[in-house]
Amino acid sequence: MKYLGLIWSNLKRKKLRTALTVLSIFVALLLFGFLFAIKEAFTAGVRIADADRLIVRHKVSLIQTLPVSYEQRLANVPGVAAVTHMTWFGGIYQEPKNFFANMPAQPEKIFDLYPEYTLPPEATALWAKTKNGAVIGRTLADRFQWKVGDRVPLTSPIWGEPEGATAWEFEICGIFDTIKKGADTSMFYFRYDYFDEARPRGKGEVGWYTVRVQNANEAAAVAAKIDEEFANSPFETKAEPEGAFAAGFAQQVGDIGSIMIAVTSAVFFTILLVAGNTMSQSVRERTEELGVLKAVGFPNGLILVLVLAESCVIAMLGGFLGLGLAWALLQAGNPVPALLPVLYVPNQALITGAVLVLLLGIVAGAMPAITAMRLRTAEALRRNG
Repeated sequence: MKYLGLIWSNLKRKKLRTALTVLSIFVALLLFGFLFAIKEAFTAGVRIADADRLIVRHKVSLIQTLPVSYEQRLANVPGVAAVTHMTWFGGIYQEPKNFFANMPAQPEKIFDLYPEYTLPPEATALWAKTKNGAVIGRTLADRFQWKVGDRVPLTSPIWGEPEGATAWEFEICGIFDTIKKGADTSMFYFRYDYFDEARPRGKGEVGWYTVRVQNANEAAAVAAKIDEEFANSPFETKAEPEGAFAAGFAQQVGDIGSIMIAVTSAVFFTILLVAGNTMSQSVRERTEELGVLKAVGFPNGLILVLVLAESCVIAMLGGFLGLGLAWALLQAGNPVPALLPVLYVPNQALITGAVLVLLLGIVAGAMPAITAMRLRTAEALRRNG
C-alpha cells in the first residue's frame, strides 16, 4: 500500500491516455455484463427446469395440438406422478408490441406441477370460483400496473374471439411470485374450461402436457413409455425432459453461449492490445525514472510488481465500474420485458468478469513490466524520456 501514491502519480502523467484506456475497458466490461445477462435470459428455462418434469408435445411440431383425453392416459403410465396441460393462446393486449406469454391452464393443478411459483391461498380460492379469472406473474403486474380485480381484454389471432364478443375479457384474481431466482414471472394464466367452452374452434385440444415423474432418475424411461403408449396413433407424442424442451427454444435463436464467447473474445483481445500499448508507452516514457529508482535501491522484482500493479489498477478502474454499472442498470429495471422477461447479471458473471479484469491487467502489463525489470541502470539513466 505504501507504493500506491507512486502508482497513482504515474497514472496521472498522461491523464487523457489513461482516461481513454479506462473508458475502453469500462465499455468492454459493460458489454460483457449485458451479454451475460442476455445469455442468462435465453437459458433461464434450462437452468430452472426440474429433473422430474417432462414435456409431452405432438411428435411433428409444438404447434400441432393433442387431445385433452390424453390426460387420463398419461396419468395411467407407470412412473407418472401428476399431469397437467397448457395451450399457447397468443393473446394481444391493446397492440402487438405488448407481448407476453398467456395460456389457459388448470387452476387445481398448475401450481402443484410448478412449486417454484407461489400464489396466495385467497387468490387460489378466488380463481377457482371465477370462470373468466386469471392469475398473473409479479413481473407482468409491475409492467402494466395491473392489480387484483382489474379486467383485461385480450384478442387472439390464433383462436379467435368468443361468439358475440370482440375480445376475451379476464378478471385478475391473483398475482404469483417465485421462490427460485431467475424464474419467469411474466406469464398470464387463465382457466382452460372457460377457454374451451368459449373458443369457436379447436374444442377438446391442448398444446402440450407437463408430466411429473415419481423418480427423476427414471425420467428417460418414463418418456419412452409415454411415446410408446401413443405410437401409431393419429396424435403421436414426443416426451422429453423439461430442460431439453427449453433448450430447444433457446437453440432456435442460435447457440447463445458460442455467440457470447465469440463477441467477448474479440472485444477483450482488442482491449488487451489497447491496454498493452498504453503500458508500453508509459514504460518507454519513464525509462530514465525507472533507472533512478533502480539506482536508489529498488530491486528488479519490485519494479516488476509496480508496473504490473499500475496495469491492474487501470484494468480494475474500468472493469469494475463497467460491471457495476451493468449490474445496477438491470437491478433498477428490465428495459425489454416483452423480449426478455428475465434479465439480470448473475453472480457468476460478476465473478467471471472480475477474474477477466485481473487477467487483463496482468497480461497487458506483463511485457512492459518484464522490460522495465530487465533495464540496466546505467543504460536507463543515459536515455532521455
